[in-house]
Amino acid sequence: MAEAGERLGLLLVRAGIITERQLNDALEVHKATGSPLGRVLVDLGYATQGAILSVMARQIGIPYVDFSQQKPDPAAVAVVPKELANRYTLMPVEFDEEGRLLVAMADPHNVLALDDLRIITGYEIKPGISTKDDIVAAINEYYRVAEHIDVDAGAVEEEEVDLSQLTELVDEAPIVKLVNYIINKAVADRASDIHIEPQEKDLRVRYRIDGVLHEMMRSPKSTQQAIISRFKIMSDMDIAESRKPQDGHTALTIGGHKMDFRVSTLPTVYGERVVLRILRKDNIMLKLEDLGFLPQSLERFESSFRKPYGAILVTGPTGSGKSTTLYAAVNVLNEPARHIITAEDPVEYRLPGVNQIQTNPKAGLTFARALRSFLRCSPDVILVGEIRDQETAKIAIESALTGHLVLSTLHTNDAPGAITRLIEMGVEPFLVASAVDCVLAQRLARRLCKDCKEEYTPPKQALIDAGFSEDNLPERIFRPVGCKKCGGTGYKGRMGIHEVMLVSEEISDLTVKEATAEKIRQVAIEQGMLTLRQDGLEKVRMGLTSLEEIARVVV
Repeated sequence: MAEAGERLGLLLVRAGIITERQLNDALEVHKATGSPLGRVLVDLGYATQGAILSVMARQIGIPYVDFSQQKPDPAAVAVVPKELANRYTLMPVEFDEEGRLLVAMADPHNVLALDDLRIITGYEIKPGISTKDDIVAAINEYYRVAEHIDVDAGAVEEEEVDLSQLTELVDEAPIVKLVNYIINKAVADRASDIHIEPQEKDLRVRYRIDGVLHEMMRSPKSTQQAIISRFKIMSDMDIAESRKPQDGHTALTIGGHKMDFRVSTLPTVYGERVVLRILRKDNIMLKLEDLGFLPQSLERFESSFRKPYGAILVTGPTGSGKSTTLYAAVNVLNEPARHIITAEDPVEYRLPGVNQIQTNPKAGLTFARALRSFLRCSPDVILVGEIRDQETAKIAIESALTGHLVLSTLHTNDAPGAITRLIEMGVEPFLVASAVDCVLAQRLARRLCKDCKEEYTPPKQALIDAGFSEDNLPERIFRPVGCKKCGGTGYKGRMGIHEVMLVSEEISDLTVKEATAEKIRQVAIEQGMLTLRQDGLEKVRMGLTSLEEIARVVV
């Protein structure tokens, strides 16, 4: 026994985990007390149990699993029942390239546990080793699968779908647990979208968190059909149809909170791709102050929608938060004395006290037709989801001129570009000049994680190149580091970057003369408009975001 202890000690010295002096001290205690050398080293604080196990694992030729570095694959977790993991103190980790299931065990030589795993999972088992405490902690963390996700009544009627043999596969506990895990973890990680993407050899799952896609897991190709079919059943889609795109919807209760999911499928060469958009109803009750406006920009924006009539346009690319900003403005305007009506495609959030219309082009209910109908209903405020064509643009502008406050979105890169875009769409310049009161261009930038952001002094030239004025450079700014709370990204949450252009008399004159967007921009800046880049750099100065993030979202 003493020889085995000494061999272990020499291995630890060679691995650089302990020194020879520490080994000699530990051996004296080991001989005097009879305690195992490994336990003595841990008690003396010379080595951690994990470090000792990693050396032992290398010696006996099995992998050591460090859960701080390696996260278990949910697909692996799903095939091993929690009861079995607790009984034998083991944690499924991943599938290796040969299709074997790697399992971290406190006792990798437990033949009974290995046999049970092989029979229950149907996979060949590759044993690994980890500390008992780490395995127990991993079981508690990763087996918190969303087993209590409730599907709202009426959202799914599985018994009415002819599933044949696929039903048995889809309804198997591991698949149900895995799908629930994917959804539950996405909600916990603040994801806005879940992407289920078939690849040549496996199935990839990615989350869009704070506007950036992150790979969350890969599942074996053999599970692809069952996982995708499970999502389609939940969304009331036809699982027998895989050759054309489908759209669906499901309402789930997660942790006591009701959430809506818009689900879309798209056939690809490797199978159907599924995207779930997570709609959090609490997001839409945001106040304008929560969206990241600088005080002067917020004051300019509020001054426009407080007026009784006129057109307010919010511009930016898809996913830049345009609708959220408009909803926040509607929340301010939503009073019993005002009649507010909206035309949206689709209606993603229900606003109490607001008359919301879902457009349906197939049935002939377009934005333009809805707008015409609105005007017969005597509204005070009209929200049009998007100005897509000449007809909608003309009716929206005319509505703003006839005593209505019109809120809408437009796809342009900046605020001045909205003016020229409307003219290009066929709206008369003098109508645009008279009707449009304010244009807000925006982007979404990630916020630096408050728990790990790092202060530093960048080179002066880097700040000048970024756009800071040479006579007003910040002394210090912050950059991302990454910690457990932000998932190692260095960012947590998002905020708006804004460009608020008020249409003054000078800008109206330029509009009538069909001046270029660049000329309009110059005048707007002279009149106090902060550009998207200036707004973003001010937020860098305030320590809210980083130079790299502003460079990513603002051209």
